[in-house]
Amino acid sequence: MNLLDGQVALVTGAGGGIGRGVALRFAEEGAAVAVHCRTAVEVARDVAARIRERGGRAVVLRADLTDEDACRRLVEEAADWGGGRGGRLTALVNNAGVQPLRELAGMPAAEWRAVVDTNLTSVFACTQAAARIMRAQDDGGTVTHIASIEAHAPAPAHAHYSASKAAVVMHARSAALEYGPWGVRVNTVSPGLVDRDGLAEAWPDGVRRWREAAPTGRLGRPEDVGDACVFLASRLASWVTGHDLVVDGGVTARPSW
Repeated sequence: MNLLDGQVALVTGAGGGIGRGVALRFAEEGAAVAVHCRTAVEVARDVAARIRERGGRAVVLRADLTDEDACRRLVEEAADWGGGRGGRLTALVNNAGVQPLRELAGMPAAEWRAVVDTNLTSVFACTQAAARIMRAQDDGGTVTHIASIEAHAPAPAHAHYSASKAAVVMHARSAALEYGPWGVRVNTVSPGLVDRDGLAEAWPDGVRRWREAAPTGRLGRPEDVGDACVFLASRLASWVTGHDLVVDGGVTARPSW
């Protein structure tokens, strides 16, 4: 459908499963994609190579997003690559994040901060830098944060993760309010359990329970999240901002009592 023809997108954490799916779907819809990674360089290079093999444009950019200055430099580098000397960036997907397990009672503050810095502060810094660039463009731009259904319903040993994702949802609403007059739309996508290599073997009981609970009867796929992000970045969502789009196969529709 080429919903994103002419767009330049930066996808953070594109060396991971969801980020990879988002980057590939953006490219399939016509966007030039800056593929960000921190350590998964070979995976990011493979994503970029797949995009180029299909006739698209892609570049791999590395940055540690716990560093605010690195966030700003990453966004500026993506814009410079996308639009030449003048710079252009029309879509940012804040996907990079971590999901460690730690019970709240024994959690050191340093571990709490590490999750918040990666999952939330990087979203703030990248969004702020991208909005400055998008404000100067006639067609503005879009920012999409990858949150989680745990922003609404926490899981055991995920207090830091759930809190960070709930804050990401509220950040998007706040940014939508303030950046709307700049022509910048900001939304979140909250996925449920998304399949990845080895998940069924590592967590068979959880995968079984999810399939039983989901009305659709399956786990999510990275491209399911990518489709939601494509929609929010496209003209089809031109009047959608400050919204949290839940992509979970219907799990949160099931009664919990």
